[in-house]
Amino acid sequence: MSERLDTGTVNLTEDKTLPMVAYVLYLLTFASGFTVFVGLIIAYANRATAGPKMESHYTFMIRTFWLSIAWAVIGGMLCLLGAPLSLVLVGIPFFLLGLFILGALGIWFAARCIIGLLHLSRGEAYPRPMNWLI
Repeated sequence: MSERLDTGTVNLTEDKTLPMVAYVLYLLTFASGFTVFVGLIIAYANRATAGPKMESHYTFMIRTFWLSIAWAVIGGMLCLLGAPLSLVLVGIPFFLLGLFILGALGIWFAARCIIGLLHLSRGEAYPRPMNWLI
């Protein structure tokens, strides 16, 4: 969306403040554990009224959250299944796979947030907000 200034010209810049705050809150979740929820609320609340560039960032952040929840459930379930079965050595591969998924998830989550911040700092829309990887 663009807004008209008093001089009659069209302002084509979009406010990057709230998407940047949401990205930082996503990254701060590694320290606090719950700030990602505040960032998600910001993304959901502002996506409908944002311009096309910032809307792509909000969509990207919302998708990042839900994909990370899905992978965390998969990794957590493998760890929970593998831990008691490790007593008879059958569960060790499941437990290790779960730990690997959770570790890779942390790296993936941080990389998506940092790359999103880089695109945002250049004033660009996120090129592929519906992508599964990065």
